Amino acid sequence: MTSFIMKIIICPLGLMLSDWLFASVEYTTLTQPIVIGLILAVVGTMMEFLFLRRGTVWISTFMDFVATLAIVYFVSNLYEGAVVTFWGAILASLILGVTEYFTHRWLVANDKTRKSHA
Repeated sequence: MTSFIMKIIICPLGLMLSDWLFASVEYTTLTQPIVIGLILAVVGTMMEFLFLRRGTVWISTFMDFVATLAIVYFVSNLYEGAVVTFWGAILASLILGVTEYFTHRWLVANDKTRKSHA
């Protein structure tokens, strides 16, 4: 749950930062990066639950990068007026990938990846 709360804040902010920094990422309304960020938060949390364990930080981060790239590129371009080039999606995914790496390290270091079996 900690990871999801972090992601619902970090993912939209990362997309807003990308919109501000890169000409190849352009959203026309504030709701566009927020909705896409929430989609990324849900998908990222599910991927962490399935794959993140001690020793898989880098592979989990790479998988997050690839998933983020696909979601940002395809979903962003479904919005009318939003323009995200493939290069822009790569740049946005790199920003979010860096945050994911540190999130994954923190989750593993604090044993937040342990699955409870009821």
